[in-house]
Amino acid sequence: MNLRTKLLLAQVPLIAGLIALGVTGRAATTTLGRSSELILKDNYRSVLAAERMKEAIERIDSASLFLVAGRAARAQAQLDDNCRRFEAELAVQEGNITEPGEIESTRRLRERWTAYRGALDRFQSRPAGERADAYFTGLEPLFLGVKGAADEVLSINQDAMVAKSERARRTAHRLDLVMLTATLLVALLGVAASSVVTTRLLRPLGVLGQAVRRLGEGDPEARAVLAGRDEIALLAREFNTMADRLDQYRRSSLGELLQTQQEAQSAIDSLPDPVVILGVGPGDVRNVNQAAESLLRLRVGANGGAAADPAIRDMLERVRDHVARGRGPWAPRSLDEAVRVVLPDGERRLLPRATPLYGEAGEVAGVTVMLEDVTRLHRLDELKNDLVATVAHEFRTPLTSLRMAIHLCVEQVVGPLTAKQEELLHAAREDCERLQAIIDDLLDLSRIQAGRMVLDRRAVEVAALVEAVLEAQRGAAAERNLTLAAEGLAERDAGLVDADAERAQLVLGNLLGNALRYTPAGGRVVVRVEPGEKSVRFLVSDTGPGIAREYHEAIFEKFFRLPGQQGGAGLGLYIVKELVQAHGGQVGVESDAGQGSLFWFTLPRPREAP
Repeated sequence: MNLRTKLLLAQVPLIAGLIALGVTGRAATTTLGRSSELILKDNYRSVLAAERMKEAIERIDSASLFLVAGRAARAQAQLDDNCRRFEAELAVQEGNITEPGEIESTRRLRERWTAYRGALDRFQSRPAGERADAYFTGLEPLFLGVKGAADEVLSINQDAMVAKSERARRTAHRLDLVMLTATLLVALLGVAASSVVTTRLLRPLGVLGQAVRRLGEGDPEARAVLAGRDEIALLAREFNTMADRLDQYRRSSLGELLQTQQEAQSAIDSLPDPVVILGVGPGDVRNVNQAAESLLRLRVGANGGAAADPAIRDMLERVRDHVARGRGPWAPRSLDEAVRVVLPDGERRLLPRATPLYGEAGEVAGVTVMLEDVTRLHRLDELKNDLVATVAHEFRTPLTSLRMAIHLCVEQVVGPLTAKQEELLHAAREDCERLQAIIDDLLDLSRIQAGRMVLDRRAVEVAALVEAVLEAQRGAAAERNLTLAAEGLAERDAGLVDADAERAQLVLGNLLGNALRYTPAGGRVVVRVEPGEKSVRFLVSDTGPGIAREYHEAIFEKFFRLPGQQGGAGLGLYIVKELVQAHGGQVGVESDAGQGSLFWFTLPRPREAP
């Protein structure tokens, strides 16, 4: 017998109970239906006939009064119509006698109606002057007798309806108890029978599950011994075959796996740079090589970084969090991200790189971090920066003299110039100005990297700061046929910021100069101020070509230039970022290719604004 047949047999008790319950419910419904049918068939027709006879006899009595009042035409039509109605309803009653005593009441009703009908005919044949006495002495008592007989028939049938309704209610109550008892018995018997059958059916599954659990816990001898030919027995035999093969594989492959693991560990230990394998949980160190263990004092364990330098711990936690959140590998953008570590043999700079380790379901199960020793590269970078600073500083004096000489020539202080000479000198002066800007950027860069940038911070008026920068750039805007506007200064009080006025003007001037440089003729550049409670937000928007989203972070790095961009050393926005962050503010860009650009930065309010 297969598993499907056994499962169907397990449901047989419940199905049988449901059938029995359905038969019982059908019988109860039929009984109640018959009770209601009897009430409608036996009594309702008689009640309706009695009511209609009462209505007809009352209208006949009203017509008699019309005759007394002398309105014979209206009275005759009403008499004829209601007499026919009374006769019809009386015939219905005579054909629907179902209750004890009802036949006597109906016979009395017929007799009184016959007497009343004869008296009515005699009443109609009397002269108009005699009808009043005839009505009150003969016709009205007969009318009351007919009405009383109809009331008697009505009362018999109404009492019968009430009695039958009460019997139907008691029957429904008994049937309700019977159905409730039957339901409980069927449910209990069905559940008990099904439970017994299902328990016997599922016992082999318990044996198989226990064997699977033992095998999963590492017991190679776990087997499921089941008799039978159903699907569960077949599955148990397949499981035993799989367990045998796993045991053989384990015995044959265990040595190879151990050797492979040792070789992999030896390969990691041979690397001169520290390598750390982290779990997804904080502080979980899964594996380290010898370099990480000896240089960084990392150990394998749930709190393996406890003895390491705090800078190393913070860096590893930051990298682990980045990769574990599914943001992809950690790749440093510059040597500035290297961590400084002091060792007995001197200071070292370690630059982290990290890649995720994926589990069987594709989730991030760990993080591999390699700390590359970039000490030599960092020293070369420092030497390069020193060289750049020295060269830039040495260029300033001759460049100043060159600018002065060209300026004197352009102003024709030393003599008149031809048109061609004036054109060449104007071009030379522009190149000198551009070279001066590059040298200034290089010097600022050297100061920032050397940590010698000192800010002279004080309360600065926002409106004055913006107006000073705008005034310096209006000539350049006019030369390029650009509209330069300011917003947020006249509408509301922008207040003060806590800043180095010269450096703040340099930041805003750099952003405004870039906007003017890259906006085509006829465009618009707007400087907007948005005062806040704790800081002031400065925004520079233009109608230029825009910046693709993939470059939004890179443009603030050193020496980065957009593809196809001409001029400049790629330092302006890096200096802007460093100066704004030195003030405790933030800087960013909102742009897309072909949609213009919006650069913004914030400066803090003074702690005690006047």
